[in-house]
Amino acid sequence: MPSSATMAASPANVAMTELITHPNEKGERDSVSTRSSSSKDVVFEEYLYYAAIQRLEEEGDRPSRSEGEKGWFYKLSDYKGRNVNVDVSSASPPPMTPEQEETARASRALRLASWLSIFYLITTDILGPFNAPFAISQVGWVPGLILYFVMGAMALYTGLILWRLFVRLDSVRYPLKTYADIAERIFGRTARHICNVLQSVQLLVNVATICLSNGQALSQVANFKLCFSVCIVIWIIVGIVIGQIRTLKNYGWLANSAVWINLLIIFTSMGFVAHSPPNVGAAATSLGVDPTLPVQTAKFTSIPLFDKVFAYGGAMIFPEMMAEMRRPMDFWKGMVLAQSLIFVAYVMYGAYVYAFQGQFSLPLAFQGVSKHSWQTLGNVLALISGIIAAGLYGNIGIKVVYINIIEDWFKGPRLMTPKGRVIWTILVCIYWVLAFIVGSAIPQVQTITGLIAAIAIMQFTYSFPPLLRLGYDVITDAMVEDKAFVPGNGAAGRKDTWKDWSRWKRGLFSGHVLFKLFNLIIALGGLAMACLGMWGAGKAIKATFAQAGAATSFGCRSPVQT
Repeated sequence: MPSSATMAASPANVAMTELITHPNEKGERDSVSTRSSSSKDVVFEEYLYYAAIQRLEEEGDRPSRSEGEKGWFYKLSDYKGRNVNVDVSSASPPPMTPEQEETARASRALRLASWLSIFYLITTDILGPFNAPFAISQVGWVPGLILYFVMGAMALYTGLILWRLFVRLDSVRYPLKTYADIAERIFGRTARHICNVLQSVQLLVNVATICLSNGQALSQVANFKLCFSVCIVIWIIVGIVIGQIRTLKNYGWLANSAVWINLLIIFTSMGFVAHSPPNVGAAATSLGVDPTLPVQTAKFTSIPLFDKVFAYGGAMIFPEMMAEMRRPMDFWKGMVLAQSLIFVAYVMYGAYVYAFQGQFSLPLAFQGVSKHSWQTLGNVLALISGIIAAGLYGNIGIKVVYINIIEDWFKGPRLMTPKGRVIWTILVCIYWVLAFIVGSAIPQVQTITGLIAAIAIMQFTYSFPPLLRLGYDVITDAMVEDKAFVPGNGAAGRKDTWKDWSRWKRGLFSGHVLFKLFNLIIALGGLAMACLGMWGAGKAIKATFAQAGAATSFGCRSPVQT
């Protein structure tokens, strides 16, 4: 029987992710105290058991044996009742191995952030409604506003899914460090690799895109007297400097300032838009819009389908944020508050600017005013908030590389050690240089944003969370008839394998079947939209580069130069 670490993420493997014990060479069941923290050596109940202990210790409310059946936490996390028979009020768990102790110390060293810090980090991550007017202009009033509402609600739902899965599977003994860790514990090693590749590409291109838009803004501030590629290089250097911050807690004060700067851009640019005609020259150059037409808005648009690229998402780094919280159970507070603010900002700003600028709305709306002084104010503020957001993406992206390559592949030093500091600095330089190459190679911010949304944002926000919840429910519902889990003894009495239909029957057709079906439909819908978006973004990139006067790769001409 293969372990969860070697299973592919196929339906046949979902319900049986490490649900059997691992006999040693003598045919005896291994003890937790003699195992490494590698997922291939851990049965699923152990993750649940130690996560329950971890959450209760964080709450300062670990129950006695007589209180084991009580408390809100059991119901929340499915540690008692119909799913999994584990009891955190039993005898003390086996002691940690030296490797587990080292892992626990490294995990505790990073768990410093509060839920308020998470609010600022999430808002810095997602809040950037400056392409919302452009998005609405591509689809029209009715589809635009409806889609923002629906996708905003679904983003909140999937964010809550990730939070619930994290608190049920994470502990300092077996810490969840990245999004890929959740995928591996539910679907196996193949799912981990898929998430790591997509997340790494996504974050790198995010950093590149922000450096690109910052370079675009700087070129506008300099009245196009500075080479566009040089404008990008300046922000790469700034990114390398702020990239030396390793923990999200220390990054919190930057995220705090970025939130208020973004809100300032929103309200000042709304005032400018109301008292300034659109920047028709820039719209004609970058979008191919006829500059002689008056401002027009539409309930529905008739533009080609490939131009209707819609992007709203941002759950990709939620697990990484929770991994650095003192109390991950409080994550929902910061997330709900941040998502509410973000939704209001997107809808309000998008509708307001589109009403004034119509088809001339630029992908960065604050650049769409005619007066150069007003452009400059918006650009200068956006330069600051943009590089802070890029620094956040870079921080998470480099951590993904560090955890998977330096720590796992090469068994290198932990991140917070002195040697880890040196390696981190080197990785920061390499990462931002790669971001420059990506950003300069495709100097069209609106098209690359659509491609990013299709390839990764859609998956991490809308497709993967429902699939992960579905897999978790199938696994735990299959356990309903299992004997009690005893720490250090694996899953007692387990004889089934993934070929046994009885476990599949329990996993698929017991419990909340309609909820499982709902999550499957949501995931398939996300995948369908992602495929359509990838096709549309590819066509849009081709069309954009075909326009006369479009900016070229590694060139000196700015995309907004008229």
